[in-house]
Amino acid sequence: MTAAPITFYERVTQALHDQPLHRSLDKATTRFTTGRNNALATLPEAEALRDHARRIRAHTIAHLDRYLDQFAESVEKRGGHVHWAATAAEANQIVADVTRQYNVQKVVKSKSMVSEELHLNHTLEQIGVQVVETDLGEYIIQLAGETPSHIIAPVIHKNRQQIADLFREKLNASDDDLADVPNMTALARRILRQDFLTADLGITGVNFAVAETGSMCLVMNEGNGRLTTTAPRVHLAIMGMERIVPTMEDLGVMLQLLARSATGQKLSVYTNIITGPRRHPANGSDQAEADGPDEFHLIIVDNGRSQILGSELAEILYCIRCGACLNACPVYQQIGGHAYGSVYPGPVGSVVTPGLYGVEPWSELPHASSLCGACREVCPVRIDIPRMLLKLRNEAVKAGQTPAWLQRGIGLYRQVVTRPAIYHWGARAGSWVTQAATRTGWINQLPGPLSAWTDSRDFPAFAKKSFTQRWKEERGQ
Repeated sequence: MTAAPITFYERVTQALHDQPLHRSLDKATTRFTTGRNNALATLPEAEALRDHARRIRAHTIAHLDRYLDQFAESVEKRGGHVHWAATAAEANQIVADVTRQYNVQKVVKSKSMVSEELHLNHTLEQIGVQVVETDLGEYIIQLAGETPSHIIAPVIHKNRQQIADLFREKLNASDDDLADVPNMTALARRILRQDFLTADLGITGVNFAVAETGSMCLVMNEGNGRLTTTAPRVHLAIMGMERIVPTMEDLGVMLQLLARSATGQKLSVYTNIITGPRRHPANGSDQAEADGPDEFHLIIVDNGRSQILGSELAEILYCIRCGACLNACPVYQQIGGHAYGSVYPGPVGSVVTPGLYGVEPWSELPHASSLCGACREVCPVRIDIPRMLLKLRNEAVKAGQTPAWLQRGIGLYRQVVTRPAIYHWGARAGSWVTQAATRTGWINQLPGPLSAWTDSRDFPAFAKKSFTQRWKEERGQ
């Protein structure tokens, strides 16, 4: 995977000047954050449950090899086929082989971040397979030729009018179709229903895999997931190898926190637990099931996760992909997901992306944070994202990724602060200069590289008296 063709700072500048984007982000993140707070308030012993969930994730990641083997064995016992993919290329090749094996012409997909990570749609289209995203948000993104901008709400950056214009252009929607949101949703439903009935293969992600039973849990608020896993004759699931819990009891803990943290619901509308393909005599079952796929394939993807597992970033693999850290992050709230240039945006993406693909091509992302700690406070499993962001910043410095002007600036700062006389003189000079430059106490234009600050906010003039001066005066010294 390579970085986007324009720089991070160029993407940020574009986002900061996009007023419709700001309004959409403010509305959505405020709703999600308020919903999370209200939902957790209704959960008895919520903080203790978060602690317990963290222990489950820590234990699972520490023994990941054992639980993956147990899960794979359980899947195969129930008639499934398990594939292991070390890289994105291997995963895409396995999917391509499955499509050829079953002569697949059309694929329907439910929402899957790992398939976005693999750029799977592009691979399938290259071999002549039609791919249809069936999650409404992902469907809109596919029509627009864009990528998701949020982990759980891929179309968070668009408003209703933008979507209506897109439907009019791509779907020839009538005025009646676009009269309101229910009508727009009904239009998409009518079109997608035919795709479900004619698809040869359904592809999903995996929210959680249960090691003891070989079950997969899919969490969503639309019925497309059930249609994707049951209508086509073959179901193929793709999961990052960390998406696993040991037992059904552990899954229950995660489900109590996931929807509350993500959307403020006690439980998502559709929480599906799937264990293998449709049972029939060919799969060694005495009981026949009328619904479900004839064949089930599972791809367990590494794609850089092993190198994270053995590093100081291993804690990020605890993530349950709720998106709460995005909603709480003051940086994400201003720039949205596309500015990050990665499949995984926000605080979690600022750790995951450099962890998977190396810090050098993604050295800006760890700096896309105020280090306020809001992400850590809202994380349902208490992941210490700020600690890992600092670690990645340090790695970027060691890799020589710090801009020359900043290196020189930090070097000069070090020289000044280690010499008290020069430091105090500089503080007095800085106060005099900045006070002279403004009558309001705020500077709206700084020179040179410092202008990056004042491009989006004012800079406060230095205080007329330093803390040391005030301390001495108040103490009568």
